[in-house]
Amino acid sequence: MTVRMHVIDRNGNEHEVEATATGSLMEALRELDYGVAAMCGGMCSCATCHVYVASDWAGKLPAQQSDERDLLTELLHFRETSRLSCQIELARELDGLRVTLAPEE
Repeated sequence: MTVRMHVIDRNGNEHEVEATATGSLMEALRELDYGVAAMCGGMCSCATCHVYVASDWAGKLPAQQSDERDLLTELLHFRETSRLSCQIELARELDGLRVTLAPEE
């Protein structure tokens, strides 16, 4: 099973991406030439997988844990729809997800 996502890169270009509905969003995004660095490998400790989730999708995702929220709120480019893509597990219900890659810190 695959999940289709709309990913807006740091240059404002939109890409339709298909990924297997297993693992995290970060794992799918780091495979892209224009994707995220994911320096900590998904340990929720570096924020190099920071994305903005489209507002119509933000409420459909699991709530942030306190460690994710604490790390995000320290970022220069924090927004209310900021998430760490390592903390979003891909699932069939996320088909059509729309995210924008946040600027690198």
